[in-house]
Amino acid sequence: MKNYVSTGDRLSFTSGAAIASGDAVQLGALFGVATGDIANGSEGTIKLTGVFDLAKAPSQSWAIGAKVYWDATNWRATTTATGNTLIGAAALAVGGSASETVGRVRLNGTV
Repeated sequence: MKNYVSTGDRLSFTSGAAIASGDAVQLGALFGVATGDIANGSEGTIKLTGVFDLAKAPSQSWAIGAKVYWDATNWRATTTATGNTLIGAAALAVGGSASETVGRVRLNGTV
């Protein structure tokens, strides 16, 4: 197949800001996690699919399989749909105490 390019689970791009390895990155309709540190103006790669631990809204419990959205204002995952962008589903249930600020998310690959 002459037109095959890649599996599509990773995307290279030129960053407009410094990004740390593991940071969430939204590029239009694509959402992923940086696979390494990316300097401002440099090319880097994000992983579009897979299961990742992401910062989540505190005091919010998640059931496994719950839709998870990206809150770009507060830079964290949430189960609140209003004003946020769907990025995947909860891959692990998590409690709602104020100290539980990380949620496990299975990314959809697009937003």
